[in-house]
Amino acid sequence: MVILLCGLSGAGKTTLANSVKHKLEESGTNTEIIDGDEYRKMLFKELSFSKNDRFENIRRLGFIASKFSARGIVTIISAINPYAEIRNELKETYPNVKTVFVDCSVEKLIDRDTKGLYKRALLPEDHPDKLFNLTGINDQFDIPVAPDLYLNTGKMDINECTFLLFHFITNNN
Repeated sequence: MVILLCGLSGAGKTTLANSVKHKLEESGTNTEIIDGDEYRKMLFKELSFSKNDRFENIRRLGFIASKFSARGIVTIISAINPYAEIRNELKETYPNVKTVFVDCSVEKLIDRDTKGLYKRALLPEDHPDKLFNLTGINDQFDIPVAPDLYLNTGKMDINECTFLLFHFITNNN
């Protein structure tokens, strides 16, 4: 099984992935996390944040996830994954891929701003530190129309989200 956690920066995808991995492994389920930020930093340094490179990034993550999944390892991809087209491509290419939309209001994400990205994206256009490609602010995010699971981290805490995702995985794996 491959779980595609998608959502805006700071929504809690990585926190949720780590929490669910811990719970799954306690129950005897082998689990691997493919964190988009980590893989981009270590393996895919040449990729920018253009639409084409974002597609390529997700294709690569999906390919790696499919290899783990083929070995019976529940694989969680934690990435913004903003485009419906590439999410659908992965679902059509590999077996047992499930989309989980990790939602949170932009207002709450601006308050959290764990990486300082929202602050930079909201700077004036001529500011030298302005971030121009922050998904959900000044770059596209296709909200999943019919995700396999919807989690709102702005309204539910990590324990509630972990519980729901854990049960979703164990019931669908």
